Amino acid sequence: MSESRDPNPGLARRDFLAVGALAAASALDADPFRRSPRAKSPQEVVRVGIIGAGANVRAVMIPGLRRITGCEIVAVANRDLASSRRVADEFGIARAHGNWSELLADEGVDAVLIGTWPYMHHALTLATLDARKHVLCQARMANTAPEAREMLYASRRHPDLVCQLVPTSQSYSIDNALKQIVGDGYVGEVLSVEVQRLLTRFAEYDGELDWRHDFEFSGFNAMTIGASYESLMRWLGPGDHVMAMAKIHVPYRRGSDGQPKSVTIPDHLDILYELANGAQVHMRASESTGLSTGNQTWIYGSEGTIHIDQRQRIFAGRRGDAELSEVPNPTESQAVYRVEEEFINAIRGVEQVSMATFETGVHYMEWTEAVHRSAQNGQVVHLPL
Repeated sequence: MSESRDPNPGLARRDFLAVGALAAASALDADPFRRSPRAKSPQEVVRVGIIGAGANVRAVMIPGLRRITGCEIVAVANRDLASSRRVADEFGIARAHGNWSELLADEGVDAVLIGTWPYMHHALTLATLDARKHVLCQARMANTAPEAREMLYASRRHPDLVCQLVPTSQSYSIDNALKQIVGDGYVGEVLSVEVQRLLTRFAEYDGELDWRHDFEFSGFNAMTIGASYESLMRWLGPGDHVMAMAKIHVPYRRGSDGQPKSVTIPDHLDILYELANGAQVHMRASESTGLSTGNQTWIYGSEGTIHIDQRQRIFAGRRGDAELSEVPNPTESQAVYRVEEEFINAIRGVEQVSMATFETGVHYMEWTEAVHRSAQNGQVVHLPL
């Protein structure tokens, strides 16, 4: 999920790392998967603090938390104290902190929503767990796969704390239908998959240096390929044997000072990888495909074909059919966004986190980094890294 231009928690990376001791993840416990939730009863209030109140946090996640009975947003730390106070005033939040370390020291906070850009997720997650608070972290999980793995290892060292990532919501409306169709064997054995994630615009040679084009803030998270892969994992499982070619069609973009800045993150990618059964997946992602047909997905099987068009309508047909037919996808059967509810329920011991776990995040971070490595060296990269 994207954020506004303001990275928020208000400190440069060097300042973040200077506040508190952020030790690297050490060896796992003897039983790292053991879970013994420090559950709150449904009657207890869960008190949430927010680090980084960007556009998506303000528009979606704060309203989502406020709809939950017995959940209170009690503190916020944004870019600086003035910024924190503006957010607190806007949403009636009791305490505004000048930086994230003050919020983590706040004994009145049980759980923390990390709403910053990816470059701070690793440091903040480790610090939040060290402060004995539950973690709900925006996507993408981190800047790099090693950072993501350290976050996972830290979560396993704190089995009594809930750790959740905000999942991609780009495919919610079709997830359930596709999992059922593929799982029921409608297409037979999956043979190949074509994924097209194209912006229907021409290359923006005078474009602004958005955070997604800046390696410092976004790491290896080129465009939205990680989110697309996360959706594909829901339908088809994880991949392996990654090959990629990349281009930067717009090598310079305007920085905040109006001056041209060099871009190192690709804006055009061709990716091949394999599913567990050996089926090949081809993904094209580009920001320079003017007048294209946009996002589409084709799943080809031994007995049938599935097509998801740019409006996320599902069409399918089997051997012997003359053409594809639209698959009914009633609203009442579709998955819905309920991230905040799932997080609070997990803290209360009512349900377990399913979308998205830190394990899921490591999967998509390793795949994303494999894409980068292959594009750099021209070789196949095997997963896990």
